[in-house]
Amino acid sequence: MKRETELIARNWPQRDTSVATTINPPAYRGSTVLFASYAAMVEAQMGRHHGISYGTDRLPTQRQFEEAMRQLEGGAVTRVFPSGIAAIHTALMAFVASGQHMIMVDNAYGPGRRFVHKVLEQRLKVSCTVVPANVGADIENYLRPDTALIFLESPGSNTFEIQDLPAIADIARRRGIVTLLDATWATPLYLRPFELGIDATIHSVTKYISGYSDVLAGTVTVAEGHAERFAEFYKLLEIYTPAEECYLALRGLHSLAVRLRQHERSALEIATWLTSHPLVDRVLHPALPDHPEHHLWRRDFQGSSGLFAFTLRKEYPQDQLALFIDALRLFRLGYSWGGFQSLLTAARPHRLLSGRYQGQTVIRLNIGLEDVDDLRDDLRQGLARLNSA
Repeated sequence: MKRETELIARNWPQRDTSVATTINPPAYRGSTVLFASYAAMVEAQMGRHHGISYGTDRLPTQRQFEEAMRQLEGGAVTRVFPSGIAAIHTALMAFVASGQHMIMVDNAYGPGRRFVHKVLEQRLKVSCTVVPANVGADIENYLRPDTALIFLESPGSNTFEIQDLPAIADIARRRGIVTLLDATWATPLYLRPFELGIDATIHSVTKYISGYSDVLAGTVTVAEGHAERFAEFYKLLEIYTPAEECYLALRGLHSLAVRLRQHERSALEIATWLTSHPLVDRVLHPALPDHPEHHLWRRDFQGSSGLFAFTLRKEYPQDQLALFIDALRLFRLGYSWGGFQSLLTAARPHRLLSGRYQGQTVIRLNIGLEDVDDLRDDLRQGLARLNSA
């Protein structure tokens, strides 16, 4: 049985011929939880109660989604958060403390980078070294005796550089450094970070896992060696995620494999077509052979998703670029990705280090579930506007 099919089967209701059951779980709501006795309440006060003691204590719908993600990822503990960025914030604070040093790749998600610089560095006195987005074993050159955390994103969700995860994880493990990876692009189906030695993973559930652009949630899953530390930190913050979000995310998991295969197939077809378009300079897709880290993608990943980007052979003024973008009928303008609707953004990457595509406008495409021929025709007619500009 394939892993994704087994996940769905495990989350079906248990067969019970005495009562009727629904396929999907109920969405639990509540603040106050009643105890059966005073003795049970005392057990909770002493931290020995393993059930639910209050509404922020991960109600059953949340716990069911967390367990599904934990099984899918192969970690020891999963916790869900009200957004992907909330998952990033909490994971960073759980694994680095004031006075310590951390490393962050230069292609990490922008709001996460801002949190590191404005909160961890400026307020909590954590020092941070930004390293190249395609770092590998050379990360050793950036380590310090007080380095506690390495924050990775592979591939980056704007310029799609890939890090050498096993090499970094091996060096970090020998030094007792926690490795934290944002693996949203590949989902747990196409990348198995714990098998590569990574300690903790982040997923923006908002993206492929939910799949319909109507959920805000994120998860952190942690390997055995750091699970208790993370779970205790999570509990201190009394974070919870609404039952409706967990319900929709759990439902999204059941169709993830099917949706992701279509996203992958359509994106590769569009990306390959763009490589031969006369106006296109580079297509930034890890599964294409000319991607600089394609060899790492082939070694570590089991597939690719529907998000990639491209650059143009010349830089157009904004009013001319708008002729192309505003002519599109199927690609809508929006900052998220991973849903059924095809989306586009266009911007120059903000980097602290010199790197690829410096000074170039990167046009990012989220390839949705529309007909691939229609998407290609839409891009073709839009790009034709640039030829006439």
